[in-house]
Amino acid sequence: MPAALHPYLRFPGNAREAFEFYGAALGTEPQFFTFGEAGAVPPDHPVSDAIMHGSLEVTDLIRLYVSDDVEGMSPEPLTTGNNVTLAIMGDDEQRIRSAFDALSEGGTVQIPLQKQMWGDTYGAFRDRFGINWQMNISAIDPES
Repeated sequence: MPAALHPYLRFPGNAREAFEFYGAALGTEPQFFTFGEAGAVPPDHPVSDAIMHGSLEVTDLIRLYVSDDVEGMSPEPLTTGNNVTLAIMGDDEQRIRSAFDALSEGGTVQIPLQKQMWGDTYGAFRDRFGINWQMNISAIDPES
């Protein structure tokens, strides 16, 4: 998938409820991946059922993403205004790295662009205008 821009929403523990509502309203089925399923926390941990990443594919060009805001996950407390992030995702590594470097200039890098536990390269920052961004470079599947 070439680089694409998608809204990424954070919720204070009700991401599943919100995306099930949005999915029903928009005629599509959300997909969820929990912190427990990812192995990020033990199965009996209080946030094991919290949404680490969810997606709602409305059309080929419109996708929404979601996560629950879990303590210690974000560099700042969740508030209305910082709960929406612009996410650039895809496999065009050069374009996404260039966008990360250019857009984060004069801003605050919260997570450097680097390889993550799920296999992709990911980073996050707030630009100099106060907008939150995240970039994800998809790992190339050797099977494809």
